[in-house]
Amino acid sequence: MTDFIKACIKANEEISLAIKEGFDASWFEKTVVGAGGDVSSRLDLFAEEIFVKHLGAFGQIDSEESGVIGSGEEKIIIDPIDGSSNALSFFPFYGTSVAKVNAQGILDAAVVCNLVNGDIFLKSDSTEVQQGKLFSDTFHTPHTVPHSEIGLFEKAYANPDLVAALGKEKLKFRAPGAIALSLAYARSVNYVLFMGEFRIYDFAAGLALCEGLEVIVEADYVIVSKDKTMAKKIETLIKNR
Repeated sequence: MTDFIKACIKANEEISLAIKEGFDASWFEKTVVGAGGDVSSRLDLFAEEIFVKHLGAFGQIDSEESGVIGSGEEKIIIDPIDGSSNALSFFPFYGTSVAKVNAQGILDAAVVCNLVNGDIFLKSDSTEVQQGKLFSDTFHTPHTVPHSEIGLFEKAYANPDLVAALGKEKLKFRAPGAIALSLAYARSVNYVLFMGEFRIYDFAAGLALCEGLEVIVEADYVIVSKDKTMAKKIETLIKNR
């Protein structure tokens, strides 16, 4: 395990411990529009500060909240809280997302963590995707469900026509609201579908964790599935709307 991956784990463990102590009242305060286009909360900025502390020595950080921080040949892309609206509503599906791009422009590390249950997913250029738990040294290949009963549809609320099309095909889904985290669980669901503007903060780490799966990326949608036929079926539904 690389020093960078170890630092990512330490940062997530620090954030996790802080959250388990209870949400600080200040975390619910909204501040300004961040680099990713959403309004940052104090919770987002709190998590960002911890990541900067642990990862700043590894390169320039590009955060969804504050944009570019520091300097260095390598770039670290972070979403300090993936699914912050969920977190601030006490809906238990939120986490963090970190990806590192080396000096040659190649993504060589990715870490996505579920802060609710402690699941953490890792990928570096020299290893396959691994899954483990915070505060544990044990990792394994990600859990896979061969006959998944549901998919995950991010931004479903903005696409009622596609919701109807999926319903006609009896393709059940949930819309949890944390894109990187949904992608991290792609092996245990039928499919992951995102409709909307592609933002690097949402996808850099999550897509890296989908290595070996069927992945379709277009300007306004992303589809991931264990099954190529399923991915193509959903793409056809999108194009036929």
